[in-house]
Amino acid sequence: MATPSTPAPPAPAESHLLTVALEDYFQVAPLKSVIRTDQWYRFETRVESNTEKTLALLDEFGLKATFFVVGWIADEMPEVVRRVASRGHEIASKGYYHRSLRQLGREEFRDDLVRSREALERAAGTRVLGYRIAQGWFSPQDLWALDVLAQEGFLYDSSIRPIFRRFAGDPGRRFVQQHESGGRTLWEFPLSSWSLGGWSLPIAGGNYLRQLPQGLMRRAVDRWHATVPSPLVMYFHVWELDPHQPRIRAAPLLERVRQYRNLEKMDGILRHYLGRYRFTGVREYLAAQGVAEAAAPAALTAPPALTALPVIVPDAAPDADAPPRTAVTVVVPCYNEETTLPYLANTLRSLTATLEDRYDLSFVFVDDGSSDGTVGVLERLFGSHPDCAVVRHTGNRGVAAAIQTGIRQARTEIVCSIDCDCTYDPHQLSSLIPMLKEGVDLVTASPYHRQGRVRNVPAWRLGLSKGLSLLYRQVLRHRLATYTSCFRVYRRSAVAALPIREGGFLGVAEMLGRLDLEGGRIVECPAVLDVRLLGRSKMKIVKTMAGHLRLLTRLAAARLWRALEGDRWLIRRSNER
Repeated sequence: MATPSTPAPPAPAESHLLTVALEDYFQVAPLKSVIRTDQWYRFETRVESNTEKTLALLDEFGLKATFFVVGWIADEMPEVVRRVASRGHEIASKGYYHRSLRQLGREEFRDDLVRSREALERAAGTRVLGYRIAQGWFSPQDLWALDVLAQEGFLYDSSIRPIFRRFAGDPGRRFVQQHESGGRTLWEFPLSSWSLGGWSLPIAGGNYLRQLPQGLMRRAVDRWHATVPSPLVMYFHVWELDPHQPRIRAAPLLERVRQYRNLEKMDGILRHYLGRYRFTGVREYLAAQGVAEAAAPAALTAPPALTALPVIVPDAAPDADAPPRTAVTVVVPCYNEETTLPYLANTLRSLTATLEDRYDLSFVFVDDGSSDGTVGVLERLFGSHPDCAVVRHTGNRGVAAAIQTGIRQARTEIVCSIDCDCTYDPHQLSSLIPMLKEGVDLVTASPYHRQGRVRNVPAWRLGLSKGLSLLYRQVLRHRLATYTSCFRVYRRSAVAALPIREGGFLGVAEMLGRLDLEGGRIVECPAVLDVRLLGRSKMKIVKTMAGHLRLLTRLAAARLWRALEGDRWLIRRSNER
């Protein structure tokens, strides 16, 4: 009597899929609460060096991968995308900006798809067939997006991540499958997950490989390889190979853990899997399955050649009708700001271009006795520029002393001071400078003005600062909303000789207070204050608060003394008569 045979286990996939997210460290989801898209251009980019690390790693193991690339990078740094394509890796889309489906309606999603694909194809000279959502993942309610992808001619998507009970009612979504829409077929490559009792846990994504126990992850991947015929879909980000990337300390704690934990171990983690299994890119996998793709347009059969930009020769004489530009000096106090200076440099480059029609800007950078590499970076970024001067204090004297040094170094009557960390966007000078009209001695930025705004600054710190402003209003003549801002425009002749005793943050308020006592006119301009993104604040909260109370006492006594002196003078004049 024949005994029933035991069914053979499914054959494991011959090759698994390796995908790489090509984006910079400041473009990622964990930092979206503090970094806006319109701030991206300010950051020092590290995507080129991180991409080179990734390419070298893949070359070492002889592997090809699919790179999901943010379209913004293709437009800003096309040579990076072109280099990846030239090394034989596939270029696929990760949207234009780093946005989730929740931020995009159906038509905006479609427009984003088209814009990103066009940017990537221009840069790489190859056809873009695949897509992955830049931020977040598709939920069961988001599957309409697969229809849009199919309509736009994409061949595949990799935006589904089965996690916990998501897709529990559709367990097939854990594996490679086809989605039919309007006669078109879209392949879906979900992030691989371990499943138990209808619950799923991703096992092959960069963040999960860094955060979860290595033993657990390795056993889960081994089990998938041994038992699942569908290929494992693994991914990581190029910035995960960069443990020395700048830390954005303003991000919430859990998001910082998500972004930075175990970055120093990621190279070793990846080497384990790349050496143990065979990987390929999605396009190669589909070709091996006999999936045909439409012929690429002729224009995309080779990378576009780089052409020289036209040379623009200025007119021999300036436009006689153009108003003369106003000379303005911008003072930037710097103390241990080595990591912040590239961000500042990109911001000032944009500021100069924005204001060049109206203002002739020059800059004075005052190093206030920094103990890090600030001086060297200042010299590298600004030292050779004819409109920039770098001045150094031999010791740390404080931000107000640095501002005063810069004001005295200036050769213009209009002098601005800005924060090195750009917590006030320097572009707001376009509003502040025009307010320094005849008879005005100082214009101060005011986030607490009824038309001002504060973003991401802790509530407790706002409460302390607003409480100080209330106290200063009781002492000084000018009833302002903000007295402590370093972001100001000065009339040099009115402030250069002010007797300031305090050199640090207190001196910023003292400068305004002394000018108030001298009878100067001060106005405030509504402004937006952001949280500091790079480096650390130098302010010691308790010490500074105690110092403000001491300064308020001195200013109140000085005002009372002046009032008494005025009364005595009136009495003498009356007696003389």
